[in-house]
Amino acid sequence: MSKISRFKAALSSALLLALTSLPVSAIAQTNHAVEQFGTPPQSPTGSLSGELETAIQVAFIDSMQDGTWGEAQNVALHTITNSGDPRIAWIISDLLRFAGSAQLNQALANSAAALLGISPPRRNHWGVITDHLIAYDIPAPPDYLKAKRAIFTTVVPGWDKIFVKGDIDWRHVSWGGVLIDDRPFDRTDDPCNCIPAADNPEVQTANEATWLKDSDIVFGVEVNGEYRAYPRQIMEVREMVNDTLGGRDLGIPYCTLCGAAQAYFTDVKGINRPVLRTSGLLIRSNKVMYDITSGSVFDTFKGTAVTGRLARKGIQLEQANVITTEWGEWKKAHPETTVLVEELALGRNFDFRNNRDAGGPIFPVGDIDPRLPVHEDIIGVITASGKPIAFQRSKAFLALKRGESISVENVNLVIDAGGVKAVDASGAPLGSHQAFWFAWSQFYPETELWGG
Repeated sequence: MSKISRFKAALSSALLLALTSLPVSAIAQTNHAVEQFGTPPQSPTGSLSGELETAIQVAFIDSMQDGTWGEAQNVALHTITNSGDPRIAWIISDLLRFAGSAQLNQALANSAAALLGISPPRRNHWGVITDHLIAYDIPAPPDYLKAKRAIFTTVVPGWDKIFVKGDIDWRHVSWGGVLIDDRPFDRTDDPCNCIPAADNPEVQTANEATWLKDSDIVFGVEVNGEYRAYPRQIMEVREMVNDTLGGRDLGIPYCTLCGAAQAYFTDVKGINRPVLRTSGLLIRSNKVMYDITSGSVFDTFKGTAVTGRLARKGIQLEQANVITTEWGEWKKAHPETTVLVEELALGRNFDFRNNRDAGGPIFPVGDIDPRLPVHEDIIGVITASGKPIAFQRSKAFLALKRGESISVENVNLVIDAGGVKAVDASGAPLGSHQAFWFAWSQFYPETELWGG
């Protein structure tokens, strides 16, 4: 039995102390987070007391490493609750992600709720607590990464290469429910208990791809006059492809939760080619990708290295345009296209948008920018001045069909193969892609929204 299984089993029989809510002072906040979650609590500054540091070690770290929860943990949790320090709720949230006992989940949620000054949730304990933490922007406690690393690497030792210092907000990193893909490059067929990336995928011509229906969604990419379609039913089970197209190396992540396929050029001068993999972790419902060559973590939405050697080199990957469209439209516009072969779908065909998370993000994201519905499709791009801008796809598409022009700074939207992409005045691609509004707006909170 694994450590995490033993931990869950042990916690199921644990007798937990009753925890009472404590009053917490509050400070004003003037954005939409207050409307959605209420006024946040006041957070202290400075170091923790020795008693509180010991309680954190006993309740959160020792319990994970030993796979047990007992009277010592009950006492420690009571000490944490009585501290009135909402910063500690971040570590409670981390433990909630892995706790399997209903009793423990409720006790941890009660403690975190007391620290945050909210009513204790009775279901979805981890989600409710974490949503409040993100929305309130509660500071991390001192030595937070050390505690978080100890908890997470107990579950998956391979995460030791992920949880290192860098330009990343560790508060927002959570477990996506799958394990790390740490297979070497070009070992696509090796089995793994992970979301398996595809390296150098086999392709076929449009005429050979009789398995695809014209209505199937594909992500179309063009590099140096060479076209390729990446079917969604493959990307949903692979979530990462390392490919070569038009003489350029590409890393192509697809986040099912964000509805976003992106294409990054990985043939960067002066470094070994980054080989991108899925870590099994999330940041505000967006996958965390990393390079198995250097161990560096990348911001999936921005292509920026945030830890490790590549972060120290200041590496930011350039994006190619990705066009989300239907297969019939893509092959009609680009009959010379190639497409990934059906075998890469592993016999599965998910459609998360229409079942699993149709009601909204299933992982915590905190407050939501209310300007558009959470799952509204947008075309996102960065202008020449560095300004992120989102175009509501439905409005933009209709305007372009009517013959209207859509231009902001150097960005011009055009229709290609039934999808929408951004180009400059000469027609050169600007690295646009389609995504859900909630995802784009939380990674670019300063984004402008095209008004139509």
